[in-house]
Amino acid sequence: MKGITRMSRPPARSRSRRARARTALAAVVALTAGALSACGGAAGADGGGKGSSVTLRVGATGWKEEEALLKFAHLDDTPYDVKWSLFQGGDRQLEAVRAGALDVASSSEIPPVFAAADGKPNFKVVAVRRGNTLNQEVVAPKGSPITSMSQLRGKKVGYVKNTTAHYFLYELLKRAGLGWDDIEAAPLDPDKGIAALNGGSIDAFAGYGNAVITAHQRGARTIGSGRDILSGNFLWTASDDTLGGAAERRALADLLARIDKAFAYVRDGRQKEYAKLMAAATHQPVDQALEEFTEGEAQRRTGIRPVSAGATASEQKVTDAFGDLGAVKRKLTVSDFWSDRLTPRLRKELAS
Repeated sequence: MKGITRMSRPPARSRSRRARARTALAAVVALTAGALSACGGAAGADGGGKGSSVTLRVGATGWKEEEALLKFAHLDDTPYDVKWSLFQGGDRQLEAVRAGALDVASSSEIPPVFAAADGKPNFKVVAVRRGNTLNQEVVAPKGSPITSMSQLRGKKVGYVKNTTAHYFLYELLKRAGLGWDDIEAAPLDPDKGIAALNGGSIDAFAGYGNAVITAHQRGARTIGSGRDILSGNFLWTASDDTLGGAAERRALADLLARIDKAFAYVRDGRQKEYAKLMAAATHQPVDQALEEFTEGEAQRRTGIRPVSAGATASEQKVTDAFGDLGAVKRKLTVSDFWSDRLTPRLRKELAS
């Protein structure tokens, strides 16, 4: 596809180096997981396959939804191993990919931009998950007099840096006639942001997912939403080393297709059953979880898609916005770190 980078298969000597590097990086994986666990950011990983020489180390944000979804749909018995690790955000996943501690990351459009900002990305965006943009909000705490974005001038606002929250907060401020410098911006991880919001050390918080759900459970009020600002493109990114192996590419294409089929399985009359699983994981009432899933699918049906020129252009728009903000100093062309190398195999798996 025009504008998408194609990668050539590395020579045998390079593949051998990659195999040795994977062994050496086992210690990095353990160290990364341990460090993140200490700050509430990572969880243990479970193998998902039987007797394969391929292991995919895959990141997740929130509550390991994909892992739980595959089990729910009886699609988790893969012919390769999958080790899922939980991170506080896609930005942390991309950091782990850069460090060689993760093979595959799932994120919004924003984290790959910052991970590539040094001009030396060692990864490629290889697939897109279309999804809803609900629970992407700026919230004010219970009892706050703040009811709109325009009232944030001079206020301390927490946000999750290098994520969707960073982007939609910037765009919402612009729509309210404010600039980034009109607020005291405080980068915080989701759990720390909620704690700061409840403790009164920030006046508002821009977050997503479980953090927004938790904030509302504690009486927070929505003062801005990224629902119609965000594209609904969530990216699957693989390390260059992972894409360099034919077996790894086959495994990744199969895994993504299974996720796509699992969402279809839920939509086929199993929404209430799946809502029970969601509710247990996100600590919310089943009815609320069901409403959240139903509304999300109504807004934009979840599904895995190959990379496309339109999706690349969407991330370029986001990249340019961060350039205007001054958060990205280097002029980036996002097609440099997108690849359609997985596309033929992924199309085949999605059609099967």
